[in-house]
Amino acid sequence: MRHLHLTRAFRLRLALVAIAVLFLVTIAFSSMSLRTARVDLTEDRIYTLTPGTQQIVDSLRKPLTLTLYFSDHATRDLPQIRSYEQRVHEMLREIAVRAHGRIRFKVIDPVPYSDDEDAAESYGLSPASGGSNGERVFFGLVGMGGPGDVPPQAIPFFDPAREPFVEYDIAKLLYEVGMPTKPRIGLISSLPAEGNLVIGEPAWAVVRQIDQLADVTTLDPDGLKHIDDGIKVLLLIHPKHLPEDAQYAIDQYVLRGGHLVVFVDPDAEMDNAPLIDSRGIVDDHDSDLRRLFEAWGVVYDPTKVVLDRAQALTIELNGNTVVHPAMLGLGAQDLNHDDVVTASLQRVNFSTAGFFELAQDTKARFTPLVQTSDEAAVVPSQRVRDATSDPSALLENYEPTHERYVIAGRLRDTFRTAFPERNEKGHLAHAAAPGEVVLVADTDVLTDRLWLDVQPLLGQQQMTPFANNGDFVANIVDNLGGSTALLSIRGRVNSQRPFTRVRALQAAADRKFLVKKRELETELYDTQRRLSELQPTKNGTGPSTATVEQRREVEQYLQRKLAIGKELRDVQHQLNAEIDALGLRLKFINIVLVPGIVALIGLIYGWRRTRRSRRVV
Repeated sequence: MRHLHLTRAFRLRLALVAIAVLFLVTIAFSSMSLRTARVDLTEDRIYTLTPGTQQIVDSLRKPLTLTLYFSDHATRDLPQIRSYEQRVHEMLREIAVRAHGRIRFKVIDPVPYSDDEDAAESYGLSPASGGSNGERVFFGLVGMGGPGDVPPQAIPFFDPAREPFVEYDIAKLLYEVGMPTKPRIGLISSLPAEGNLVIGEPAWAVVRQIDQLADVTTLDPDGLKHIDDGIKVLLLIHPKHLPEDAQYAIDQYVLRGGHLVVFVDPDAEMDNAPLIDSRGIVDDHDSDLRRLFEAWGVVYDPTKVVLDRAQALTIELNGNTVVHPAMLGLGAQDLNHDDVVTASLQRVNFSTAGFFELAQDTKARFTPLVQTSDEAAVVPSQRVRDATSDPSALLENYEPTHERYVIAGRLRDTFRTAFPERNEKGHLAHAAAPGEVVLVADTDVLTDRLWLDVQPLLGQQQMTPFANNGDFVANIVDNLGGSTALLSIRGRVNSQRPFTRVRALQAAADRKFLVKKRELETELYDTQRRLSELQPTKNGTGPSTATVEQRREVEQYLQRKLAIGKELRDVQHQLNAEIDALGLRLKFINIVLVPGIVALIGLIYGWRRTRRSRRVV
């Protein structure tokens, strides 16, 4: 029996040694072969790179350096910024791991008055104020390639408000750093968007802004039969009387995967064409792309203008201030903050704009970028023209439809051709993959007058934007001009996980506070009114001559005020008690209950194994 016991003890020691050796071998193997393995257990997989980002990282051919500048010491009292920095840091580390050595990632703390701080500013990073001891807070990213590559690109500051788009911003920076040349942009316009050198008319500021982002090529619609695939984005502004060949070229460009942005208008105010041209064609300064719209399932009426009395701009007309319901200042509540194009915009101004809808039988998806309020109405464009001298007349007999009309949006579909009868060489009947077109029902949004204030300064024109029209157009071009992989990256959920139960308790308490506050204000008003009624009207009366009834009224008011204050404190105490009780329950579950259950399961399992071993012996 003793010999058997020694044999079992020896076997136990041998098993422990084997387990230790196996553990060390597993650690060594995992450190060598599983360095890139990750398991994302978060609910929304916020630390998992999207396929679009993975494609951009995998397509990098040259080594890049990503430098995260973060003021660690200055943010020690800013927990929200520090938490967000952890999210950004983890994502950048995942990208570096994915790159397999093609991306070098480093973090620098630019302490005040250091060379690192000077370098951060030289790269265009924008520090924020409010750090510890008044220090400036740097929280930006710089990406750079090797000598002779694209100049360093930067994210000036990681704004927590843009957290849903942090992956898009980082992937866009990677794409720009790895992109050898600026993208080509095609432009077809019947409006003087590029200015007129003969008469000294400058190009619109929007076009000049796009020219800084990309290589802009102007295309003449007359004689246009093919659009080069090298054009990343095609801007079609106010398409009027386009030849069929030009429309077919646009149709095939979209089917081949080209990115199209269409600006149509029921009343383009910059259209200087005569109302009746040399061919006798009546031109009401509207534009349409009817044949392509019908093929795409888009419903658009070039004779209808959308009004919005809730978002109407105020203009100066003949020395008077007039509300113009056809000129719209659409704010943050009217912009899609789930789309990267409009997420950071505050206001975009439109004038005499139309609207888009989808046909009932279409399978396309139309995501609004800009919408009116539900106080909008639709009127014939001719009525707007007739009210040029008195725009306030448009408010007469105003009947809102209580619908929100889409002025700009993204159209996504596997498009089919609008020219099935054409059989030219290389003709496509339908797209090979889903595509995307951005539609805007206004061309005046591009003009300087709706978003720029121009003032002379030292012989130069000082331009100050008062709306985000330029950013809106630049964001569209910037977004579509990137790779298809970049387009596939949509907004992600916020990594901050709020205590919803605590917020619900606070909201309930706030409602109670609001009721009590209103009670107090109502009683205060009634008491003051009563005191005014009781106030003697004879001259020379004052507080010293107040009647017994007045003093009693004041005393009652003061007592009631104290009582309501006590009730307010009771509500606050009840709120705190409920939150504390919830916290205690959570602590008990996390610290005591769950570990206790795990320990109990372990003890039961060990007890059962011990009993089984004794039976064997």
